[in-house]
Amino acid sequence: MMKLKELLDSIDILQSINDTNITISGISYHSQKVSDGDVFVCIRGLKVDGHKFLQSAVNNGAKAAIVEEFNESIDIPQYLVKNSRIAMAQLSAFFYDHPSRKMKMIGITASNGKTTTSYMTNALLENHGFKTGLIGTVHIKMDEEKIPSELTTPESLDLQYYLNEMTKRNISHTTMEVSSIAQEMHRNAAVDYDIVTFNNLSREHIDSHGSFEKYFEAKSRLIKNADKNSFAILNLDCPYSSSLVDKTEATPITFSVEDEKGDFYCKDLDLSTGRAKFTVVISRNIKLDGQNEISPTKFHIEMAVPGLHSVYNAMVSIIIALLNRVSVPVIQQTMKSFEGVERRFEFIYEDKIKILDDHFANPGNIDVTLQTLHFMDYNKLHLVYAIRGDRGPTVNRENAEAIAKWASKLGIKEIVATKSVSHVTAKDKVTNEEAKVFLEVMAEAGIEIILYDELPGAIRKSLAEAVTGDLVLLAGCQGMDHGAEIALQILHGSKPAFAYPKR
Repeated sequence: MMKLKELLDSIDILQSINDTNITISGISYHSQKVSDGDVFVCIRGLKVDGHKFLQSAVNNGAKAAIVEEFNESIDIPQYLVKNSRIAMAQLSAFFYDHPSRKMKMIGITASNGKTTTSYMTNALLENHGFKTGLIGTVHIKMDEEKIPSELTTPESLDLQYYLNEMTKRNISHTTMEVSSIAQEMHRNAAVDYDIVTFNNLSREHIDSHGSFEKYFEAKSRLIKNADKNSFAILNLDCPYSSSLVDKTEATPITFSVEDEKGDFYCKDLDLSTGRAKFTVVISRNIKLDGQNEISPTKFHIEMAVPGLHSVYNAMVSIIIALLNRVSVPVIQQTMKSFEGVERRFEFIYEDKIKILDDHFANPGNIDVTLQTLHFMDYNKLHLVYAIRGDRGPTVNRENAEAIAKWASKLGIKEIVATKSVSHVTAKDKVTNEEAKVFLEVMAEAGIEIILYDELPGAIRKSLAEAVTGDLVLLAGCQGMDHGAEIALQILHGSKPAFAYPKR
């Protein structure tokens, strides 16, 4: 319970009608979830405007409302704000007594690798002995409890609730994925971060923002809005990330995998098996506080999770760990045992042939995946590609061009493609235009395409042609989500002597 006036002091009110100082019991933004005594925040979503449900909220017990436009036909106190999403973030943080200030908060943004980096970071912190929280695409973790996620970054009210629950459980470090949509919609506007990262940027989610420039602007807010008491980890190999070095009040920490530059860099990289071995070099003293610092040194890393992109994820996670004073031996052991996240360059089978499963989401992801294959040792590559559905011709053209760019380097002359008709939901169906543009790019590159409507047929063909020493890559997003299971079932059925690994 809280006095309304006390709560409203945390936001900028432009104007009010029916002003009062009642006691309120909570905050809500979904009219059907309003409890008696709540303040209802009318937020505008991508498809739904909360102002249209104000009467429903009142019927369910709302005693006051935060609005961007008044509804004079409704007789409860209404408070006009410029942006109700920012107001909800500020109200929520105040209502829950600013829980992010009571723990170390780590915010990770990227086009590719947010989930893996957050899991890797969480593993490093846990193995050091910290009590941790995790918020992201897969689930929300509060110490031992896990709750399935609905959004990569929850709405601000839900986010502050979870952070408050974490403080009750004495969690000291929380790692969270921060999506571009979340930043566009100010879901994390009232979170106080200690460390923020911008791993990379590629052409993904453009339609959600209207343009690539607006996507970058939304993505970069995490760094630009960081305060002077925080650290910002930036990737010098990504021009978008590196461009933010002088655009933040946070202390920038830079790294590189490609060159010996930055505060941290990767040396002697070996990807011949797909699983990286490399040396981390720290090139300068980095002050943590008045008494502690990270000194120049170098140490060896061997990774269990494969892929060049995993090296980038690891560099970010290692820097985060060192900033939190995790020891080098703990870092080395964690990297050697961390098995990664499903469908992120995941080895699902390793015997006479190897099968890799990767979500191949966008040109950036495709580039780094195929670049890793270029470093690896194998006889022949068999690529099974699930065309992206409901992303439009532009995304599919760019994905196809990224594949074509690597085709000659990897000896790709034929690709087995699929629409995965029976293995995607209605919102992920491949349109004729999307299939057509993919086929056009492949034809221009001189790559033969064998197109299957169904996923099992495509996988079965590639497995039938693979021989000892070959590599099969199951590549694609929603259309390939069932690919690993299907591939293992086919192997198990046709070659019973092979082990049938559990995923």
